[in-house]
Amino acid sequence: MFEVGAAAGASQAGRATVGLYHLAWELDTLDELGATAERLAAAGALVGTSDHGTTKSLYGRDPDGLEFEIVWIVPADLLDDAALAARKRIGRLDLDRERQRYGGQTRGGVGISVPA
Repeated sequence: MFEVGAAAGASQAGRATVGLYHLAWELDTLDELGATAERLAAAGALVGTSDHGTTKSLYGRDPDGLEFEIVWIVPADLLDDAALAARKRIGRLDLDRERQRYGGQTRGGVGISVPA
């Protein structure tokens, strides 16, 4: 995404130095998040996943070692006490469970990052 040169080491920003830790992009649906996870894994670039309660996230790393996040945000009208309480911890992302709960084609972020 951002080339800093062949001689540059992996970014330590957010871990050992001050600097850009990562960028994040929002996807519209959990199905898109699942397809993106497959593409990142196939490219050897998927480094993690997380369930933050109100957001469902993938983490990737570009060739220069910069980390990026791809996220689906629970729509405001679907936020419940369980999702809000889960913001206090980072859990393992179970995409199949989240698709069953919210629907694979449910538009994320509505009422939060997307106007209702």
